[in-house]
Amino acid sequence: MLKKTKKNRLSANPMQSRLFYKVLLVLAFLFGTVYRGSAQAAKNTPGPAPVGSAEVAYRGGLVSPPLPKPKFTLTDTSGAPFDFASKTEGYTTLLFFGYTHCPDMCPLQISTIAQALKKIPPASADRLKVVFVTTDPERDSPQVLRSWLDHFDKRFIGLTGGEAAIEAAQIAANLSPAKKSAVRADGAYEVGHAAFVLAYTKDNLAHVIYPGGVKEDDWAHDLPYLARETWTKR
Repeated sequence: MLKKTKKNRLSANPMQSRLFYKVLLVLAFLFGTVYRGSAQAAKNTPGPAPVGSAEVAYRGGLVSPPLPKPKFTLTDTSGAPFDFASKTEGYTTLLFFGYTHCPDMCPLQISTIAQALKKIPPASADRLKVVFVTTDPERDSPQVLRSWLDHFDKRFIGLTGGEAAIEAAQIAANLSPAKKSAVRADGAYEVGHAAFVLAYTKDNLAHVIYPGGVKEDDWAHDLPYLARETWTKR
């Protein structure tokens, strides 16, 4: 499970890390962190309990072994190639896969992060990058994606691309690819996707993940620490 104390750290045999990541995703489903539910369910989901560390009790969930930063190239909302690994080098990076037509979890996560960024010192905010990758490229054109993100924070980076490239990016991040639901008579559909945010620090590893339901104050607490985190003293 997501770690509640330092002694209860998520662990996996290094030889079985791929299996561990699959188990992590299953746990995400069990905790309601993969979007399929309603807005009401999201509101009723408690945030993760504080977790202990040598220097700070993060309010996200610590995972061990940490998840490596993925290498993929997609297209940003200006139409330019975006090499995720190189463009985020040296920054603490929050990576989230979702889609603009999502009725609850995606706007909730993005809005909460945006509000938290307003509460932290500008020097900390400048060390952070928020990257949102659409799992619905059919409807999320660069223009649609940019307009949607701008409602929350104009600094947020939006990425899109072909379905195969987006699927490969999710696999590179050790996530199961998003799944499109059956198209209804009116042409509408939903997309099931991993609904937690991966927080990569300057060591290019995600030691902390944030399921849906993490509150604004918890983000505001963690972000300044993540911005200067090195993990070298742990």
